[in-house]
Amino acid sequence: MKRTDDLDRIDHAILRELQKNARLTVTELASRVGLSKTPCQLRMKKLEQQGFILGYVALVDQKRLGVNHIAFVQVKLSDTKTKALDAFNEAVRKIPEVEQCHMIAAGFDYLLKVRTSGMEDYRKVLGEQISTLPFVLQTSTYAVMESVKDIESHLLSS
Repeated sequence: MKRTDDLDRIDHAILRELQKNARLTVTELASRVGLSKTPCQLRMKKLEQQGFILGYVALVDQKRLGVNHIAFVQVKLSDTKTKALDAFNEAVRKIPEVEQCHMIAAGFDYLLKVRTSGMEDYRKVLGEQISTLPFVLQTSTYAVMESVKDIESHLLSS
């Protein structure tokens, strides 16, 4: 597996530009990073093959889609042996409202980012899906009042 130490300044520039706008044409990208089209295409392909570029996505306006309620959920498990963690991990991946799930080194085991249409919908997801995940002992919810900086604002302002 290649590390970032193996990338030069042009590779880093390509990654930065693609993070800002993955729809750039190769010609436009090449111009922005100071290469001609073919070397730029070759570098992009190499970055994809080496796993630095995992894919290309569209950022959508969650508010316009009606799913702008965000809650962070601390999850404490009753068992943290490998088998229990694997069961939890597999099950949590199946809940579409869970945007992110991170194992945390803290007084709880996981931190989830959950996106729903509102508090009523969130309560249903919590009660019927998250709380019933394997080995869940306790949850604590933190409702987001305002998103000050998120991936969209970070990428668009970079």
